Amino acid sequence: MTTHTISSPRLDLVLLTAALIDELLRDSTKERESGGFLVPAAWPDDHDARFLRMRREQIAKSPADEPFLARAIVLPADPRRPMVGHIGFHQPPQHGALEMGYTVFPEHRRQGIAHEAALAMMAWATAEHGVRRYILSISPDNAPSLAMAEKLGFTRTGEQVDEEDGLEWVFELRLQEAYDST
Repeated sequence: MTTHTISSPRLDLVLLTAALIDELLRDSTKERESGGFLVPAAWPDDHDARFLRMRREQIAKSPADEPFLARAIVLPADPRRPMVGHIGFHQPPQHGALEMGYTVFPEHRRQGIAHEAALAMMAWATAEHGVRRYILSISPDNAPSLAMAEKLGFTRTGEQVDEEDGLEWVFELRLQEAYDST
């Protein structure tokens, strides 16, 4: 069963379906309502358009992967329901683990949005799919994301070079029973 929206106290994480991704890629010149939320003008930018096309290709190859891949981070308390970023896993669980990625748009950073969205995604994946191991790859220069990984209890386990993002430190979190109710 597909969960179209994962909710947390301040956020809705709205599934970016194949059809919605196609719609988002068609016109990014102006602010517009799409998928039940307000999409900012000029989004997706070139970087996120490549990201969305990659996720769209993944869905085309394996439609069952869709719920894991991309979700809009939406503020439901605002009547306009603005999209303030996006979050998702790189692919469905591999060897019992999920790698998560996220972006919060600059004007909404430093408000705990990424932290709350990450907790909601992990809670969903643990409850619905039994996943207990999570991975983050973060640029060594991204101090806010490094601080968030530490706050969530992730441990640095290595590093890698991403062809688009360059050097990244790899972090892992193995959930204990106590996290199940968080």
